[in-house]
Amino acid sequence: MDGIVVAFFVPTVIFMVIVAPAWLWMHYRHKQRTESALSENERAELETLSLQAERMLERIDTLEAILDEQTPDWRKREHH
Repeated sequence: MDGIVVAFFVPTVIFMVIVAPAWLWMHYRHKQRTESALSENERAELETLSLQAERMLERIDTLEAILDEQTPDWRKREHH
């Protein structure tokens, strides 16, 4: 009977001390990585926002060029 108890006790202790903590650590590490990654919707929205920002920068550059041409000293004026 002692042999059967040892045959179940030793693998159980090894599992609880080594395998279970490593398994839990790997599980939650994987879960954290998948949650921190962007979803497809978030990725698409980020791409849309990036394109809008690029277009806005182009518009600002165009407006500044027009202002530079029409009112050369507009950058030097004080802002109240």
